[in-house]
Amino acid sequence: MSLNDEKRATVDVDGAQASYLTAGDGPVVLMLHGTYWSRVFLPILDDLAAAGLRPVAVDLPGFGRSGGELTVRTATIPDLAAWVLRFARVLGVEGPVSIVGHDIGGAIAQHLLAAGAVDAFALVNGVTYDSWPQPRIARFADPALVAATSARDLVEIRRGAVVDALADAATDALVEEYLEPLAVERVARSWMAFAAAADNRYTLDLMPSLRASTIPKLLVWGEDDPFQQVHHAERFAAEVPNTTLVRVANAGHIPTENDPGAVGAPLADFFAKHAANPNEA
Repeated sequence: MSLNDEKRATVDVDGAQASYLTAGDGPVVLMLHGTYWSRVFLPILDDLAAAGLRPVAVDLPGFGRSGGELTVRTATIPDLAAWVLRFARVLGVEGPVSIVGHDIGGAIAQHLLAAGAVDAFALVNGVTYDSWPQPRIARFADPALVAATSARDLVEIRRGAVVDALADAATDALVEEYLEPLAVERVARSWMAFAAAADNRYTLDLMPSLRASTIPKLLVWGEDDPFQQVHHAERFAAEVPNTTLVRVANAGHIPTENDPGAVGAPLADFFAKHAANPNEA
């Protein structure tokens, strides 16, 4: 059994199994992936658990180990934000949630923040403003490409992006671990629906609300990210109140793999101070 499996649990949400990685006991910190899966948070779970927190890195519907299947309609940021809240309620988290988003998971987190559903907010190399979707993602808005792409095709299409995202952590074994869920046709279809639904208006339209937000916010950013470049984080930190930016040197789009300690430590300190949701599950 892999460490990934040892830390994994499931609950039922909307009649389908929602799979998540977790560790520890204490206030829940929801961790939202984007175009990868919950595996991005595995290297830092123990850091948060050691701080008295319960990190919960969920696979969105149709992703990773979760059941269900996304469509372009159900893969929008508002729909997924609503699903995340239903998942949180199943876990026993009532009231505002503490949340961290990576990649497009950052758009879901921002939507929840703007809706007043968050008590502590963090991004790890998340999308902001009009920084997304990247061309590799946006091209899946073409129905003809989606119809012509099998799971096997998608694994190979995504291989280069995963290698680039992992940067110096990109061993053959780790790349395969990140790609493995996409080999399932249902997951591949969900991923392509998620990509097709990607739309930067979901972050751009939130900016007036975010600029008025006083909730504590933390950005932890791999400085060498070729996709969500650090200047986006700098702008967010300058424009959105109560935001702190922590830079991670020599780290790319998935800095949890390049330098887990440099990502996990500031997140653990931040959420230990600010997370206050009850954990009843």
